[in-house]
Amino acid sequence: MEILDTLRDLLGTLGMLAIELAALGWHYILLIVWVVWWMWGVNWNRAWTFLGQGAWAPLVLLMVAVALVWSKLAPSRVEIAGLVSVPNFWWQLGYVGLLIALIFFCGWLQAVFHWVPADVNLDPPAHGHEHNHGTGKHAAHH
Repeated sequence: MEILDTLRDLLGTLGMLAIELAALGWHYILLIVWVVWWMWGVNWNRAWTFLGQGAWAPLVLLMVAVALVWSKLAPSRVEIAGLVSVPNFWWQLGYVGLLIALIFFCGWLQAVFHWVPADVNLDPPAHGHEHNHGTGKHAAHH
């Protein structure tokens, strides 16, 4: 039965594809979590407002600080296509810049597709208001 052999081969190939995709996903798990967070964990409608009001300056300072610390922890040069050698600090700054560009791309996608995460209110409830538990003068008014 040739069709059963073909079906068995197809299932085996699909199983190998699933295993290879899982291995690839595990290899890039931190990048995947990074994208998921910036895509569905951040309300970019509010983030763009804060960035426009000056929050871009601490972001740039943080980028430079991260690249500087990284360049001191793991100093190295990077060869690009065997043609250009990028010195220490500058390739780390470029890498951090690409990660920031990726989060801005996530913000742009969120706006294009109108994906807005649910608001989470972290403020405690206001004190001093009356709780109605079925007793008192408000219980009679339905």
